[in-house]
Amino acid sequence: MAVPRGRTVTGGWHCGPVRIHGFENAPLVEGEELPALPGFWAAYLLWLSQTEEYDPVPEWFGADGADTDAAWLALTDEDRWPVFRIPFGGGHTAVVLGCNLPDDPGTEYLVTHPEWDRTGHLASVGGHQAGPGLSWRELVHIARTPDPGAPGIHAEHARLLLLLPALGDQDLPAEAADVVAEALERAGVPGPLAPGLAEALLADHPLWEPAAWTPATASPLSGGQEPFLGILHCDEPMSPRFGVRLAQGITRTQNDRLARALGTWPMP
Repeated sequence: MAVPRGRTVTGGWHCGPVRIHGFENAPLVEGEELPALPGFWAAYLLWLSQTEEYDPVPEWFGADGADTDAAWLALTDEDRWPVFRIPFGGGHTAVVLGCNLPDDPGTEYLVTHPEWDRTGHLASVGGHQAGPGLSWRELVHIARTPDPGAPGIHAEHARLLLLLPALGDQDLPAEAADVVAEALERAGVPGPLAPGLAEALLADHPLWEPAAWTPATASPLSGGQEPFLGILHCDEPMSPRFGVRLAQGITRTQNDRLARALGTWPMP
């Protein structure tokens, strides 16, 4: 069954309204307690872990089919779009937003800051997919640098798994599968199954190709002006970060703060 509006359900989940720039007229509600629901991680990640050789089932996530179906209904409720806020350094927040349009559902991956006039776009999953939106370096840094004073999800494993669908990096480090496997175990995946599931989640993305991520460089079209440094650019044309700034309209100072918050400035 779908989660009732404004009522506590099994697991203590209670949804309150939330506002995100650009979605003022959407029925957004807090989703931060949803990951505690049985079946949530299967409902959220099952599609991403499916490969030609790997056909996962909810039980591999430590869940059964009924719990997974119930969590899926909560995730895709057209009347209550769940928002997962992932606050990180410098007052920034990564946002995972269920865009539950009746005819065109999907998930938006965004970055917000109170000083920005616009929302930064990382990736979109759904009918109008766009990505990748994060390098491995950025994903892990965000997951490990919560802002305890801001509302949202602060557990490292949940932060990493929520943002994992936006990942696309052709230069994954050797320890990437171990990091994801540890996060899955903390999320309730049985220990013997976590390594294989982690490998599947990091295999070929069903919606886009892994990308190369490089620091900003001077463009021949820039008129010789110094570029805003520190924010990585993506070489995959499907990505919202292909050849453009992650957050449009921000100042150089705001850019530098974002780069430090993402762990990409100063460069090593």
